[in-house]
Amino acid sequence: MAAMTIAKLAKKKLAGEKITSITAYDASFAKLFAECGVDFMLVGDSLGNVVQGQSSTLPVTLADIVYHTQAVRRGAPEAFVMADMPFMTYASPAQACDNAAELMRAGANMVKLEGGDWLLETIRCLVERSVPVCAHLGLLPQSVNVLGGYKIQGREQSAADNTLRQALALQEAGAQLLVLECVPVALGQRISEALTIPTIGIGAGPHTDGQILVMHDMFGLNSDYLPKFVKNFLADAGDLRGAVEMYVAQVKAGQFPGPEHSFE
Repeated sequence: MAAMTIAKLAKKKLAGEKITSITAYDASFAKLFAECGVDFMLVGDSLGNVVQGQSSTLPVTLADIVYHTQAVRRGAPEAFVMADMPFMTYASPAQACDNAAELMRAGANMVKLEGGDWLLETIRCLVERSVPVCAHLGLLPQSVNVLGGYKIQGREQSAADNTLRQALALQEAGAQLLVLECVPVALGQRISEALTIPTIGIGAGPHTDGQILVMHDMFGLNSDYLPKFVKNFLADAGDLRGAVEMYVAQVKAGQFPGPEHSFE
């Protein structure tokens, strides 16, 4: 299979073909995901929760993400790999450029940042220096202490309008993908239709251009708590490969997420 690129992801949006993504943290699962046809992988700071056992993503360091990005790249040499920039590693444009360079050297094809208006200058700075950027709006796990918990974002009309405005501004600044997390179905659709760049949803309804799940969630490994937007594909498929193949097939067919995985 030919290597995935940002241009190919953009063409999928234009063609109405759904994009599939899963978080990955090591070589073995990266290899499996690549073999199953997942379009891209995210080395997420969610590793703080699911790998390190932290209560949030905040303790994750740049060195942690570098280490796991290197592992994922070894397991899937041809894959499109996105890496999260951890908490407070992009507080200024200069800091963001230095730290993004570390992630790109580790094997990332793109970096992901959480936030809206305050990131516009940083995104312009990164893109001008040849670092592709994925933006992230809606629920921002790194801002959990400011948000007061893990809550649905954009339910009020004014908040929805502001999220759309920020999405357009991030696109204008040079972001080439946008992750939308935990927003109502209608807002996910509205933003996806307004943007020319692909939107990747997690708890954002079925109308985004693609979907992403934390791998531990889609395998049902976080049995203490599974968010509403998660489906345990392993329970239905019976083995890991079958679970990934089922996830890819159901996203591409528009069968996942269903109404039971979405917020109105």
